[in-house]
Amino acid sequence: MADVLTFGCRLNAYETEVIRGHLDAARDTDTIVVNTCAVTAEAERQARQAIRRARRENPEARIVATGCAVQIDPEAWAAIPELDRVVGNAEKLEASTWTEAEPARISVNDIADVTETASHMLAGFEERVRAFVQIQNGCDHRCTFCIIPYGRGPSRSVPAGQVVREIQGLVDAGYREVVLTGVDITSWGDDLPGHPTLGDLVRRILKLVPDLPRLRITSLDIAEADESLYRVMSEEERLMPHLHLSLQAGDPMVLKRMKRRHTPEQAVAFCDLIRRLRPDTVFGADLITGFPTETDAMFDNTLQHVADCGLTWLHVFPYSERPGTPAARMPAVDKALRKERAARLRAAGDAAVVDFLAARVGSRATVLVEAKGRGRSEHFAPVTTPAALSPGSLTDLTITASDGTTLLTEAA
Repeated sequence: MADVLTFGCRLNAYETEVIRGHLDAARDTDTIVVNTCAVTAEAERQARQAIRRARRENPEARIVATGCAVQIDPEAWAAIPELDRVVGNAEKLEASTWTEAEPARISVNDIADVTETASHMLAGFEERVRAFVQIQNGCDHRCTFCIIPYGRGPSRSVPAGQVVREIQGLVDAGYREVVLTGVDITSWGDDLPGHPTLGDLVRRILKLVPDLPRLRITSLDIAEADESLYRVMSEEERLMPHLHLSLQAGDPMVLKRMKRRHTPEQAVAFCDLIRRLRPDTVFGADLITGFPTETDAMFDNTLQHVADCGLTWLHVFPYSERPGTPAARMPAVDKALRKERAARLRAAGDAAVVDFLAARVGSRATVLVEAKGRGRSEHFAPVTTPAALSPGSLTDLTITASDGTTLLTEAA
């Protein structure tokens, strides 16, 4: 049976389902695809390890690597002896790639030449509970630590009509929640006629797909947040009160050296504004520790930023050098110190989660059941659910307690 192993972001998870659909349509039962990530050296190491394991366990299979790491350095991945083929990020989404009788060992073109992104009508995701929908790909910015623009190419938007049709199809198939995903989703619309904004797209989705119960959006760049997004956040209850922010740091000098386009003060102001518009909103954030030149005082500013912004769900990464990026040439912070700071920042995040969950005790939550006995609230908090509830169901439950990581319900 064909299989696709996924590393990295939600966009990769979406694209994995596109690949899986192509393999199923081709009735391919002998291929194993490893969809790689290039954000960190650890992500690449895990992908290589998965390739070696797949070959040991499936000596007769055809093993193909794709994804951002492959796109950036196809020759290096093609040199891995366990691989039969490497495929680029654009090529992996084409059905013809998976039906070639005698494919080239390297099928990777220049991603910078790609100017359009198409929607892919998916038959569904494996969970059949929550679906990811790509609205955008690529990035036009050049943060000094980030290699992803070289793996994803320039920013390009999926037209709103295609997005709406895909979401309607998923709702018709029984999905109760859709997550909009991309590399830089707040840039959605910049390349479309009339330059619509992300807020315009969200409002259009909710208007034209009235039977979609829940819509969620992923990593936001606050530098590109627009008035339409603010309005839709305050007016549309079906847009979940949970925003994940691409902040990266809370120190002004670190942000400047990263070439981020916001200041710590702007991040705090954004969170304050959203809470005024939607008081129950909970925030997550991506944060990097040990960025080159980061001092103890600079790190302390990022640690304080968690409280200043009122962040809850933290994704913390020790800085990882990516060859070819400007940051890789800056004075490095000791790797052990990067990890120690990451542990401290994660501990702050864990404490914020404990406080947030404790504050929810006694409230009601609308829970999307993901599997037997567990689900997620509107705020993306893990919730125990009665065993009788089937995956995909939405139900209102009273929160009776918290164990520090999960909300508990009376009947569960």
